[in-house]
Amino acid sequence: MVFDPAERITLFHDAINRLDYEAIENFFEENATYVSNGVGSLAGREAIMEAFRGYFDTYPDQTAVNSLVETLTPLSGRSVWSVRATNSKTGKPLIREGEETITFDEDGRVIRVEVTDYQEF
Repeated sequence: MVFDPAERITLFHDAINRLDYEAIENFFEENATYVSNGVGSLAGREAIMEAFRGYFDTYPDQTAVNSLVETLTPLSGRSVWSVRATNSKTGKPLIREGEETITFDEDGRVIRVEVTDYQEF
C-alpha cells in the first residue's frame, strides 16, 4: 500500500478528536509502542487503548490542533500540536503543546508513536 504519512497522521488525529475508539484502535498495529513523557512507555495495542480511554475519561472535552504535519520518510511523519482540555474530576484546565513522530508499517498502521511535550503537564 502506498500512502502519505502526513495524511495518515491527519486521519489518526481526526479519529482521536472524534473520540472514535474503534477507528483509533484500527490505526495501531497489534505490537505498537507509544512513548510519551506524560504516560510513559506503553507496549501493545491493548495497553495503548486502555491509556487512551483513561486519558479521555479524565479529559473528555479535549480539542487538539495541528500547526504542522509533515512527512519525514516514506514510513514516518511528524506533527506539532496544541491541546486544550478540562480535567473532568477537578475542573482544572490542561494546556499542552508538543510534537510527535509516528512510524508506520507498510500497510499504514501505526507501529510507534513518540510524543514530546514542550513543558511538563
